[in-house]
Amino acid sequence: MPVIIYPAPKSDLTEAEIARWRAIPVAVAVDLGRNLNQIDPAIRPLMPPGQQPRLFGRAVTAFCEAPDFGSVVRAMDIIGPGDVLVIAAAGHAESAMIGEILGGHIRRKGAVGLVCDGAIRDVGTLAGWTDFSVFTRSVTPRGPSSAERGEINRPVTIGGTIVSPGDLLIGDDDGLVALTPATIRSRIADAEARLVLEAKWEEALKAGQTAQAVFGLTPA
Repeated sequence: MPVIIYPAPKSDLTEAEIARWRAIPVAVAVDLGRNLNQIDPAIRPLMPPGQQPRLFGRAVTAFCEAPDFGSVVRAMDIIGPGDVLVIAAAGHAESAMIGEILGGHIRRKGAVGLVCDGAIRDVGTLAGWTDFSVFTRSVTPRGPSSAERGEINRPVTIGGTIVSPGDLLIGDDDGLVALTPATIRSRIADAEARLVLEAKWEEALKAGQTAQAVFGLTPA
């Protein structure tokens, strides 16, 4: 079956609504509730803590039948500025779905990163890109075997979480979260309030208040 390409979804979200999430750490987002689509922590940043570029962009999804990577190849002509390539390879660890050549191509086109529930390669090069964030489950030197099948811009399962095309991917040293357009609009006020609350906790602790008082714990 050839690669199937579905139309990209339309969204009425404004850039201002999306940009408000830039200040929100992944930990704050996922603490808002179990329905906030945390992605399996086994899909890790390529770089060590403190060196990983923050990931923030809209998903272009590529469903792979690994070791075939046809959808990844075809996605090269679709992905654009601000996008994140999300590769669903069912955790396949034996064959890399992307590396320096294709990763470099989407980076030049303005993509901000990639998330692979599978394997990548050429990590020495990818890790040197400070403007491109990479998250992956596995690394292997072996490449794919064919480029004939797959689907682009359909909902996929990444690390046990459904990610749809157009979802907002946020990633940092702690992990990944995928936000639907509805969540982007409905939960930003909660996320911002949580940041304010955490800042108050920190200031109170610095001022010498007890943790019991700051967090409202019942006396032992």
